Amino acid sequence: MDLGMQGRFALVIGGSSGIGLATAGQLLREGARVAIAGRDPARLASAAATLMEEAGTAPETIVCDQADPASLAALVDKLGGLPLHALVCAAGGSRRSAFGDLSDEAWLENYEFNILGTVRAVRALLPMLRAAGDARVVLLGAVSARQPTAHQVVSNVHKAGVLALAKTLSLELAAEGIAVNSVSPGRALTPLWQSRAKQMAADEGISEAEVLARVASDIPMGRLGTPAEVAAMVSFLVSPVAAYVTGQAIAVDGGLSRGV
Repeated sequence: MDLGMQGRFALVIGGSSGIGLATAGQLLREGARVAIAGRDPARLASAAATLMEEAGTAPETIVCDQADPASLAALVDKLGGLPLHALVCAAGGSRRSAFGDLSDEAWLENYEFNILGTVRAVRALLPMLRAAGDARVVLLGAVSARQPTAHQVVSNVHKAGVLALAKTLSLELAAEGIAVNSVSPGRALTPLWQSRAKQMAADEGISEAEVLARVASDIPMGRLGTPAEVAAMVSFLVSPVAAYVTGQAIAVDGGLSRGV
């Protein structure tokens, strides 16, 4: 399917790895002009080289911390107010911990990164989205927002906030031609899950393969997803093809979430 992205400009925040990187690659292959933003210059450079090799086109790279208003202002200045047709907010993270072990500082740190950082990013880029006239925004959530996972309470709570943010923005911005949706990955084999599996294997004295097999055991499709499989949904939602889709929280999880 031709997604109609030729000549359109997309920004992927958190585009240097995982689902963000896979999304940037798919949008480049669809003919979009793509910029990726992230906090680590070395990772951005490596991502750009990877995308050049895989997609035949390199993205623009911008060092930016979405939790820092000054850093976001610099990103906007660098982009020069160009019409922004697609914004993907893929930066985020989770903290694996029992509820009783979490301090106020841990809650606030994750809130700053997952919720307030996303709020600041959309707010800073809203004039560029409005300038496009028919912009699309996708916020990356998580299936755990609707089906909470034990020992991930911070992520469960804050990802639920991301879904609520996307829904609210969709209501406020629809009249301006801006569609806003969220995508909720299940257990996808991203760098985050690879790191988590490595730590769990070390803690339990088993192999990473055994950890991943156990993690996949209650997924109806019997395996973890890939970043590319999630990125395919994100790419569709930020394209003109999805013009009439807004306010949705779409799970890409192999059937993991059980709710109707």
